[in-house]
Amino acid sequence: MLKPIKTEAQYEIVLERLYELIQTDISEGSEEEAEFEILTLLVKEYERQRYPIGPPHPIEAIKFRLDQLGMKESDLNKILGNRSRKSDILSGRRKLSLSMIRKLHDALNIPAEALISSY
Repeated sequence: MLKPIKTEAQYEIVLERLYELIQTDISEGSEEEAEFEILTLLVKEYERQRYPIGPPHPIEAIKFRLDQLGMKESDLNKILGNRSRKSDILSGRRKLSLSMIRKLHDALNIPAEALISSY
């Protein structure tokens, strides 16, 4: 019977079983497929609790999203207004205002939660 993962030893055992399952040709709708899905969920939950990942630094989130979209930092001038404002924000000399957060969220589709973190 499958149970939640409580210890690092249990976690390692489950990872080994997942590795074994990955190495096989799992048939759709099989018991192995169901076991794989359940074990994956158990590992995900254990890792979420044991190794939480906090939100990214707001400036890093902006830079990452620009890179994903193939945009340059200079493209922020159009979003934020002027060149000095963009430079001050990216260098950390100026904090993001609520208005800027809204603009970045709308223009770059960055989650607001990532932009409102204190830094």
